[in-house]
Amino acid sequence: MTTPQYPGASGVSDKSKVVAGILGILLGGFGVGRFYMGDTKTGVLQLVVSLVTCGLGGIWGFVDGILILINGGVDGQGRPLRD
Repeated sequence: MTTPQYPGASGVSDKSKVVAGILGILLGGFGVGRFYMGDTKTGVLQLVVSLVTCGLGGIWGFVDGILILINGGVDGQGRPLRD
């Protein structure tokens, strides 16, 4: 997972890694966890992959949610998610 760097990004995100992780696990096939984090490109990609594979792409969102809970992540502006 790469961390995007934004010149104006500083501090910690107002988004929670627990909420993002749970949304990713429960609704990952729809990209909801990524939409919550502000990462719309990945959210749309997760949604499209799930639709094209008739739901099997939801595994990506499930694994993504677990990784967010374990490792954390960054929001759409490059700030680390709060605990």
